[in-house]
Amino acid sequence: MPRRTIDITIPNLSGRRAVITGASDGMGLRMAARLAAAGAEVVMPVRNAAKGKAAIDTISGLAPGADVTLRKLDLSSLQSVAALGETLREEGRPIHILINNAGVMSPPSRQTTVDGFEVQFGTNYLGHFALVAGLLPMLRDGRARVTSQVSIAARRGNINWEDLNWERNYDAMRAYSQSKIAFGLFGLELARRSAAHGWGITSNLSHPGVAPTSLLAARPELDRSKDTPQYRVIRWLSAHGILTGTAETAALPALMAATDPNAKPGALYGPSGFGNLSGKPDEQKMYAPLRSVDDAARIWQMSEELTKTVFQTA
Repeated sequence: MPRRTIDITIPNLSGRRAVITGASDGMGLRMAARLAAAGAEVVMPVRNAAKGKAAIDTISGLAPGADVTLRKLDLSSLQSVAALGETLREEGRPIHILINNAGVMSPPSRQTTVDGFEVQFGTNYLGHFALVAGLLPMLRDGRARVTSQVSIAARRGNINWEDLNWERNYDAMRAYSQSKIAFGLFGLELARRSAAHGWGITSNLSHPGVAPTSLLAARPELDRSKDTPQYRVIRWLSAHGILTGTAETAALPALMAATDPNAKPGALYGPSGFGNLSGKPDEQKMYAPLRSVDDAARIWQMSEELTKTVFQTA
């Protein structure tokens, strides 16, 4: 069936610096292209330099004259995260937009990061937690909008408080859900702490719905040699305009959350269609697992301890 055109207006972003993780392909690449086309200077921290350079070529074709540069980042390594923070602090430039978009999903078997964390919890959440802490001075200088990309998987599930790294009874999907719940709790707690300490940061959440991105595609680094059956189904549905979105439409909620002048701190933005799987982006009801202020404070404290990272309040 014909797909209805869905889009949003991105305001003029000339003179503003945007950092996007996971921008070398999929919806992250679309976000980077749209921000660059709106005049932002876009910084793309990437793990794979070759993919990053190919992404810049794509963006330059879509937005001639785009100001896009690469930095090195592996979110599964706290050392790499710290190095990026140091690099950007040395550059001394305010950051006005940060979209925490990168992620991994459902490896075939339990894997760990170089720091020993379950790979989804470590990459999707703890790496971004440490990154925001490292970038905090530039985010404050830029009175930044920080948008953290969660998932409809955060609608249900919980934090496995007694076994955050899933060393017992590993379940890949439940571990993925936990990583996104933790990420959402963090984003909301960041909004509260920014307000309490006068950081000037607007922190909110987005989710892309369902679209054929690289999350469930072949990922050699996750020991996934071929596309998953779920990815093949999603790709077919998307191609036929059924229920699911595209990489372009999946990018829109994060872009709305990160750039719309009316986007609010502590709010969640996602597709407004059936089941919130696709459709025009809009503010949505906060997922039940993300509503506990106590859980948010608890995961923040545990994350500081796990990553040996402290957010400087002064």
